[in-house]
Amino acid sequence: MSVNLNRLVGRIAIVTASTDGIGFAIAQRLAREGAKVIVSSRKEKNVAEATKKLTSEGLNVSGLVCHVGKKEDRQKLFEEAKKLGGLDILVSNAAVNPEVGFVLDCPESSWDKIFDTNVKASFMLAKEALPLLRESKAGRIIFVSSIAGFQPFSLLGAYSVSKTSLLGLVKAAAVQLAPENITVNSICPGIIETKFSNFLTKDEGAKEAGLSQIPMGRFGKPHDVSGSAAFLASDDGSYVTGENIVVAGGMQSRL
Repeated sequence: MSVNLNRLVGRIAIVTASTDGIGFAIAQRLAREGAKVIVSSRKEKNVAEATKKLTSEGLNVSGLVCHVGKKEDRQKLFEEAKKLGGLDILVSNAAVNPEVGFVLDCPESSWDKIFDTNVKASFMLAKEALPLLRESKAGRIIFVSSIAGFQPFSLLGAYSVSKTSLLGLVKAAAVQLAPENITVNSICPGIIETKFSNFLTKDEGAKEAGLSQIPMGRFGKPHDVSGSAAFLASDDGSYVTGENIVVAGGMQSRL
């Protein structure tokens, strides 16, 4: 996909969990629109490979190892942003799902891990990014939630609840930060073809069931999500805040 827009020239962005899938597509799109982008994930090898791929396009990208649950790793991201000149865009994309099953069957240990990464780490990233975002003329916080936050997937019980929590975080934080011209939104992808969703898109039974719920008749691709992130990050999205934007090919998405 070719992108010739220059909406993000001069902006600096952090995208967590951005070496593969949706996160990588968002980092790539922001960089293609002119932003300086810091990519990150937990594994150094993945960071190196993603950074090499993006810089080979001529994009302005640097990479850091970051486990979003570790304060010291999050601080390294913000220190890197300071070196580049500040921070305008925070995209919190990291998420885990160690448990497949109904919500009340979820072990406590898995529940804690899901909420520590999917909710608490997103909250902490936003909170810790505020000093830098307040110095920006166009601060943006974008969480990657899920359509499962609106319509829980029965076999992704705890994960679905964690994503619903992000919808509420968006609403509350947007009201707080609106007077400071910092927008807070989320993108809620449907079933996107990534490693994370292989069990839904590769198994024939699950694939048939999933496609039956999508009026457009296909699963999404990571680049189908990245355009929404670029819109929210740009001046085109400057009057949009407190919104949870569903990108799901027409799947039902009502609480």
